[in-house]
Amino acid sequence: MYNIKQSTDTKEAAAIEARRNREKERQNRFFNVRNRVMGVDVQALNNQVGDRKRREAAERSKEAAYGTSQVQYDVVVQMLEKEEADRTRQLAKKVQEFREQKQQLKNGREFSLWDPGQVWKGLPTYLSYSNTYPGPASLQYFSGEDLDRDTRLRMQQGQFRYNLERQQQEQQQAKVDENYADALSNQLRLAMDAQATHLARLEESCRAAMMCAMANANKAQAAVQAGRQRCERQREQKANLAEIQHQSTSDLLTENPQVAQHPMAPYRVLPYCWKGMTPEQQAAIRKEQEVQRSKKQAHRQAEKTLDTEWKSQTMSSAQAVLELEEQERELCAVFQRGLGSFNQQLANEQKAQQDYLNSVIYTNQPTAQYHQQFNTSSR
Repeated sequence: MYNIKQSTDTKEAAAIEARRNREKERQNRFFNVRNRVMGVDVQALNNQVGDRKRREAAERSKEAAYGTSQVQYDVVVQMLEKEEADRTRQLAKKVQEFREQKQQLKNGREFSLWDPGQVWKGLPTYLSYSNTYPGPASLQYFSGEDLDRDTRLRMQQGQFRYNLERQQQEQQQAKVDENYADALSNQLRLAMDAQATHLARLEESCRAAMMCAMANANKAQAAVQAGRQRCERQREQKANLAEIQHQSTSDLLTENPQVAQHPMAPYRVLPYCWKGMTPEQQAAIRKEQEVQRSKKQAHRQAEKTLDTEWKSQTMSSAQAVLELEEQERELCAVFQRGLGSFNQQLANEQKAQQDYLNSVIYTNQPTAQYHQQFNTSSR
C-alpha cells in the first residue's frame, strides 16, 4: 500500500509539473512581443502534435502492459476454475459412490415400515403352528394370538443391533467425509493464497515496468523540452542581435524627415518613423488656424447680428399680440354690457307679461265646490 501511494503521489507531482511548464511556455509565447505574430503559431501546433503522439504512445504501451497482465490473470483464473470444477466433480462422484454402496434403499432403518412387498413377504401365524389350515371352528387360531413372539423378539433385537452398527458406521463415515472436506478446503485456501501471492508479485513487476517506462518517457520528454528551450533561446538571441543591428544601421534613429514619407502616397506618413512636423509645416498650420479663426469670428458676428434682429422682431410681435389681446378684451367687455342690457329688457318684458296674466287673466280662483261638481260630472 505504501508503494502504491508513493507512485500515485509521484504521478500527480509529475503531471502538475508538466502542466506548470506548459503554462509557462504559453505565457512566454503570448507576452513576448518580438516573437508574437498574428495568425497560426506553427511551432505551438507542432509541439501539440508531438505531445499528443507521445501521450498516445504512452497510452498504447500502458494498454499493452495492462492487456498482458489481464491475459495472465485470465489464464490463472481459468486454471483455478478448472481445478475447482475437477475437485467438485470428484467430490460429487465420491458422494454418489458412497450413496450407491452404503445408503441403499433396502438397508434403511425404516424400510420395513413402508416396504411395498411386506404383505407378500410376511407369513401367517398359523403356518408356524401347522401346515394345514384348520379353520376358525377348530379353536386353534385366534385373533391377536402371537405364536412366534420369541422369534419375533430375536429378529427385532438383531434388527436393532444392525441399525445401531449402521448408525455408528454412518457417523464414522460422516466424520471421515468432514475431515476430507476440511482438508480439501484447506488445500484450496492454500492454493488460492499462493495464487494471490503470485498475482501480487506479477502486478508489482508490471507496475515497476510501467513506472520505469514512464520515467524513461518523462526523461525523453524533458530532454526534448530542454532542447526546444535551448533552440528558442538561441533564436531569441539571434533576433535581438538582428534587431540591434537593424536599429543601428537604419534611418529610424536619424532626424531625416524623408524617412517618414510614404513611398506610395506622398500625403501620408509612416507612423513608426515619423519624428514630428517641420517649421514650415507648423507655420502653414498656424496660418490656416488664423484664417479659420477669423472666419469663425465673422461667422459668430453674423450670428450675433441675426440673433439681435430676431430678438427685436420677436419683441415687436409680442407687442402687437398684446395690443390685439387688449382690443379683444375691450370688445368682449362691450359685448357683455350689451348682452346684459338686452337680458334686462327681456326680463322686464317677461315680468310685465306675468303681472298682466296674474292680475287680469287669472283673477277667478276655483273653489272646493267647483272641484266637487267636476268630480260628480266625471262619474
